[in-house]
Amino acid sequence: MVARISELDAMEILDSRGNPTVRVNLRLNDGTCSTASVPSGASTGAHEAHELRDGDSQRYGGKGVLRAVENVIRVIGPAVKGIDPVRQSEIDRLMINLDGTEDKSRLGANAILGVSMAIARAAAKTSGLPLYRYLNKSPSYQMPVPMMNVINGGAHADNSLDFQEFMLVPHGAPTFAEALRHGAETFHALKTLLGNFGYATNVGDEGGFAPKLRHNEQACQLIVEAIDTAGLVAGTDVAIALDPAASTFAIDNGYALAKSGAGVKSTTQMIDLYRDWTKKYPISSIEDGLGENDWDGFSALTASIGDRVQIVGDDLYVTNSEFIRRGISTNATNAVLIKLNQIGTITETIEAIELCRSAGWRFIISHRSGETEDTFIADFAVAMGGAQIKTGSLCRSERTAKYNRLLEIERELGPAAVFKSPLVWRDS
Repeated sequence: MVARISELDAMEILDSRGNPTVRVNLRLNDGTCSTASVPSGASTGAHEAHELRDGDSQRYGGKGVLRAVENVIRVIGPAVKGIDPVRQSEIDRLMINLDGTEDKSRLGANAILGVSMAIARAAAKTSGLPLYRYLNKSPSYQMPVPMMNVINGGAHADNSLDFQEFMLVPHGAPTFAEALRHGAETFHALKTLLGNFGYATNVGDEGGFAPKLRHNEQACQLIVEAIDTAGLVAGTDVAIALDPAASTFAIDNGYALAKSGAGVKSTTQMIDLYRDWTKKYPISSIEDGLGENDWDGFSALTASIGDRVQIVGDDLYVTNSEFIRRGISTNATNAVLIKLNQIGTITETIEAIELCRSAGWRFIISHRSGETEDTFIADFAVAMGGAQIKTGSLCRSERTAKYNRLLEIERELGPAAVFKSPLVWRDS
């Protein structure tokens, strides 16, 4: 008997920031059940798929998601009932057509994505496969190199840093498990260093520390010292990745580094800053170094240092194939950040990844600042084979849940698990 969707339910739950989000529960007629919880971003691109919220100031400050929940139950549920869950693309297209808007604002991308993820999980279960095996279309299994957000700033923390994320990239480890150990030991060494210097060791939205440092560059200095303190070699064992999230401080005539008091910089000055930093520190990747509308600036940045540094577009592309095509045609970057909830379905996300592959670009599977305990992206990262994942720091259970799931996958795969970083930092 072919298993078919018999029931679709949803509920309002809380994400890691205490805000409501959508959880979808799906049942097939053979008794198979699956569930999926949808993340939510803090610094969001202007062209992201629409996250539907209630706007009722009497509930959760207007951030409730009961309308999205109702859309799952009353609109999407009846439309997908009786369909075989392995028909992922067909179901995703059906939901897109049901919504009928360019940004999924009628039903809500949060409603649609929850169903899309639950469908994939149900199909994997009926196939008798773990999710990463079900979604994988190649014979190999590439474990992702983690990008670990250990110092938070920008929209993720109330401190003096303009740049949103300073990350560890333990690219020199032989296995994912060892990479995780390198990251965790550096994280704890950094905590000790911050304490010794009298800085606070409270953490931001993604589990990274949020100290009030003297300036943005000091974060890089401290991370290098922490790597050394952990007994590792900066650049060889562990590199640094940046996510300035520059759209959050972009202004009409440049970039206002107001939190650190560094003044206003032009696009050219920002590029000079990044070029200077990559000569001084083992920086292997820069994400959203410029604003989402600064296409010419991105092309100039990539032309300047893209031969030795991964230049990643996030807000620039919002996991949308239309924008990625533009980026490919203008050489705007050489990599794309992939976030499921930016576009709203599994099918469209995979299409965006395939575009990256066709261009020879790298891609990074990413979480959001408002996360849940759902580990979908861990399986998804292995299945897609992009060899990079961003899922936060080395604390907070909604972050470590993804790391722990990757440990399970690597153990299950045994010798079939490949860990080889696409990022090889070299001194400029």
